[in-house]
Amino acid sequence: MAERDRSSLLGLLLDHYEEMTGHLARRLGSLCLAEDVVQDTYLRLRSLTALPEIDNPRSYLYRMADNIALDRMRAETRRGRRFAPAELGFDQPLDEPDAEATLEHKQRLERLSHALAELPPRCREVFLLHKFDGLSHADIAARLGISRSMVEKHVMKALAHCRDRLAL
Repeated sequence: MAERDRSSLLGLLLDHYEEMTGHLARRLGSLCLAEDVVQDTYLRLRSLTALPEIDNPRSYLYRMADNIALDRMRAETRRGRRFAPAELGFDQPLDEPDAEATLEHKQRLERLSHALAELPPRCREVFLLHKFDGLSHADIAARLGISRSMVEKHVMKALAHCRDRLAL
């Protein structure tokens, strides 16, 4: 490939930088990713050893950039299926919580269980019927033969108690 041809393509890329970046940003949903793809396009052009006969150099550049963007999206999709983004601090499969998170969840469940055990029996029953069985206040009131207002008071008391105990 003639160095003049490579130089003219690189010049065309620079001339259309903003337009190409905008096109890719719309496609990728991120200006930062679009700028990375344009830079990768530049690097790929610099590394080409042979250049085919090009009828429309601008179209050739856009096709090359679109292909690089598509490759990036596919790679991110594959990586995203297996791993959480590194910037979130995860370096393991999403399906399996780490030992520290598992222990923390067990401890929170134990504290919740103890907090529920500390509640008066009627208050605990109302709370469990509402939060775990999904019954409405009216249904609980009818089932237990108490007023709806009393159900609301029991639920509020239980919520406050659990909040206080879990905050420790």
